[in-house]
Order: sequence, then C-alpha cells, then structure tokens
Amino acid sequence: MRHRIVSRPSYSLLELQLENEEVIAETGAMVYMKNVELKTEMKGGLFGGLKRAFLGGESFFINRFYSKGKGLLGLAPAYSGDIIHIPLSGRIYAQSGAFLASNPEIEIDTKWGGAKTFFAGEGLFLLKLEGAGDLFLSSFGGVEKIELNDESLVVDTGHIVAFDEGLKFKVKRVGGLKSTILSGEGLVAEFEGVGNVWIQTRSIASYVGWLASLMPKRD
Repeated sequence: MRHRIVSRPSYSLLELQLENEEVIAETGAMVYMKNVELKTEMKGGLFGGLKRAFLGGESFFINRFYSKGKGLLGLAPAYSGDIIHIPLSGRIYAQSGAFLASNPEIEIDTKWGGAKTFFAGEGLFLLKLEGAGDLFLSSFGGVEKIELNDESLVVDTGHIVAFDEGLKFKVKRVGGLKSTILSGEGLVAEFEGVGNVWIQTRSIASYVGWLASLMPKRD
C-alpha cells in the first residue's frame, strides 16, 4: 500500500494513495479524502464490535474506505503523536487505542492480558492484531522500536505501544513499595526473549496528571 507519514513526530498524518484498494480505519480518523468512498460497519459482526469497544478500548464501528481507480486518503489519530507502519506477517499485541488503520485482511481482536495488565493500569485486555499486510499504529509522542535478542527490557507501562507475540512479559514494581510511591515511577513491564517492542516517548496518564496539577484548586 503506497503511503507517506508527514508532520512527524508531534502531529503525524498518514496519507494513503489508493488504487482499487480498501483500507479499514478507526472511526473519526479521516482528515480528507479524494475519489474515495466510505462505509461504516461492525468488523467481526455485533460480537466483534462489542469486544473491541468494551474490552479493547476501540470504537464499536470500523470505517472501510475504498477507491475505484486512484484515490487519496488522509488519516490522523485523535491525540498528538507519531504514526508507525508495520509490515505485519503474523501476530502482535498493542495497547488499547493504538490501532489507526490496516488492510482489511488483518484481524483485530482482543486478548485477555490477565490481572497483571489490570494492576499495570492499562486494562485487562490487549488488542490482538493478526494477519499479513500493512498495519498503522499511533502513539502519544514519538515512537521508537527496540529490538531484543535474548535480552530483557524494562518499560514503564504507560509508554508501551505494541510488542511481538514471541516476547514474554511480566509487570512488577520498580523497587520497593516506598520507591514506587516516592519516585514518581509506577509499575513497569519487563519483556524477555527475541522480538520487538514499540514504545511511545510520552505517557497519556502522566500528561493528564500534569494538566490536573495546573487546574485551580477549589476552596
């Protein structure tokens, strides 16, 4: 799929040049389109839409864009940040809200993350993205890929965008309870094995907390 990502990394926009092609995208992501038609649907039917909305943190509906001939489509996430292209061949997991667009052939589902993801403050479910084709994820802030080769990596849970299926991970405290409370650092995820981890340079939770600290205090 011919594409380019502009205005990186703070206010990235994905531009797709379609030619008799289809793409699915998160609802509300369309910025502009030319010679492209739009159809809104529940990918995976009613049950699939409910799972994504209530368990995966995504929209109930999915937008399907298609062109007859040559078309142009611009997509952007709701928040400021970067967009990455992953030529998917297999399966990866992503945090809720990270999905932006993909080929229709890529399946979007949810995976039980266990209580460890609940205690990480990221919810009980992860997005499971599986198939072969072009996948586009969005982040809050810039996004970087870190490759692991039988190594371990510790990441603040609020900075995780996605990770390869083959990696094992566990959630733990940075240090003791006192260190966790006083250091300003929350829980972290420790990844081990061979694969890639995509991280975002900013945390939405930290940003919201900073904004809240600036609000006038009520007497």
